[in-house]
Amino acid sequence: MLKGIIESLLFVSDEPLSVAKLQQVTGQGQTEIEVALEEIKVELADGERGIVLQEVAGGFRFFTNPKYSAYVEKLVLSSEFRRLTQAALETLAVIAYRQPITRVEVSNIRGVSVDSVLANLVAKGLVKEVGKDDAPGHPTLYGTSDIFLESFGLKDLGELPSLEEFSPDEETARKIQRHLQS
Repeated sequence: MLKGIIESLLFVSDEPLSVAKLQQVTGQGQTEIEVALEEIKVELADGERGIVLQEVAGGFRFFTNPKYSAYVEKLVLSSEFRRLTQAALETLAVIAYRQPITRVEVSNIRGVSVDSVLANLVAKGLVKEVGKDDAPGHPTLYGTSDIFLESFGLKDLGELPSLEEFSPDEETARKIQRHLQS
């Protein structure tokens, strides 16, 4: 019965649920909650199920099974489901890897104004204000939010892929450098 309750709570929640929150709602102990979560995780992983249980952003949440990613991508990338533009994804990547960062710094890295894109990312809850810079005018510093972690299935920022994975090989880097110098 506890597993069914937890599944229902995870299904209706719009954010990851921590063990403590599940304890509070169910009245069960930490060990019982953790055992039930592990059993749900194993049951979902063993079958041909469309969902999996993952720990993200300090809690647990259902996600689509990576085994079916090609079908999910086909739906999500279709024009009526597309949510983030290329500019938004690029801006989000800059913020994720360089945070805390100001709007001007993001614009300098991207080479274009990011005012409207940044406002959209803040409105979607993927980016948040995290403080003020000591520079003149005390510009706002931005960073990613827990919603960002949830959306990309990350426990924390340490799970971001290394930037080295996206770096060009030495030959390509030389070609780019020659092109920039000409």
